[in-house]
Amino acid sequence: MSLNTTLRSAISDNLAQTVADYKDFHRTPELSMQETQTAATIRSKLEALGLETRTYGGTGIVSVIENGEGPVVAYRADTDGLPIAEDTGYDYASTAEGTLPDGSTTKVMHGCGHDTHITVGLYLARYLVEHKDLWSGSAVMIFQPGEETGEGARAMLDDGLWDSTVKPEVIYGQHVWPGKAGHVYVAKETAMAMSDCIKVTVRGKQAHGSQPENSVDPIVLGAYMITRLQSIVSREISGRDMAVVTVGTFHGGLKENIIPDSAEFKLNIRTFNEEVREVVLNRIERIILAEAQASGAPEPIIEEMYRFPRCYNDPATTDQFLEAAGSELGAEQVHLDQAVTGSEDFGAFGDDIDVPYVYWFFGGYSPAKFDGDEPPAGNHSPFFAPDDVETTLETGIRAALSAVLSTVGK
Repeated sequence: MSLNTTLRSAISDNLAQTVADYKDFHRTPELSMQETQTAATIRSKLEALGLETRTYGGTGIVSVIENGEGPVVAYRADTDGLPIAEDTGYDYASTAEGTLPDGSTTKVMHGCGHDTHITVGLYLARYLVEHKDLWSGSAVMIFQPGEETGEGARAMLDDGLWDSTVKPEVIYGQHVWPGKAGHVYVAKETAMAMSDCIKVTVRGKQAHGSQPENSVDPIVLGAYMITRLQSIVSREISGRDMAVVTVGTFHGGLKENIIPDSAEFKLNIRTFNEEVREVVLNRIERIILAEAQASGAPEPIIEEMYRFPRCYNDPATTDQFLEAAGSELGAEQVHLDQAVTGSEDFGAFGDDIDVPYVYWFFGGYSPAKFDGDEPPAGNHSPFFAPDDVETTLETGIRAALSAVLSTVGK
């Protein structure tokens, strides 16, 4: 179904307010599972449309738009920001601050573009309310907290989302990324990697820095572990499979002449299938325990902090989306792409009730951004934000509506 004339007219009529909403969300981000003001604003805007709202998972907001008999579709947008100090230079840049779990204060930024997701989701809700002649059935609007920490989807599900909400036949979602504004990118089957985040506490024996023979040095031991872990992908995983093992933090000690009694590092694993994941996790444990034993150290503590499921786009539903989005945006603007090694908890909503879903990406940069030698800033960068806000939002809106109306449209 093509909505070009009706939709473009509606977007044009409301563009100034849509951009203003985006800038408001951009300048006021909140950390994961702390999105209280963001949730309040979303709730207020939905209720202004005459919709009822419910809260799940602390700061998750859900609203069901009913329009007679017909299919049920769900659309999800995530809402949290990141502990990043923004450096885009925009006059609507964030100066917000937040408190991390350890009690420290940090600058907060919508460095992953969830401000665009919220804005598109709210516009989608408004359009469905104002154009009920174009569709029939029900649309479940999900505004999810805590995506960045992998908590939000599970928190909403554990809080009874599908126990008290009509279950959809299909779920859609999307993410802005450093592609060309006006373009949409989607993968069939595996779309995003599963991810495991692990903390390792290396235990040793404290001693004076001048007497290392009296110590079991956890910093040296941790360095051995980290170096050896990098051989897992290169030497124990087939070249036909995808795996990433990254150690992102390593902390130990308080003073240069004291060998500490412990050190800590955190690592992140990305894989595309469960079999490879199990191999990587097994090898990580084997290496860490063996290195500790070789150094005569106490057994390390290995803890899983959180994980993201694989995002698997249902092939038939992906084909349906490709046809609908191609009709709306133009086939040359919609690309069948490869899976990415990033991770998302979006898939948990569909996996929990065994319904198909599709998750795609839409570009946030004007073509001029790709003319230089350096690629434009990516997600999770202090420089990441769409430079062509109007085209970015319009593309997200049109892609979302084409997907939703491919299920519930008349």
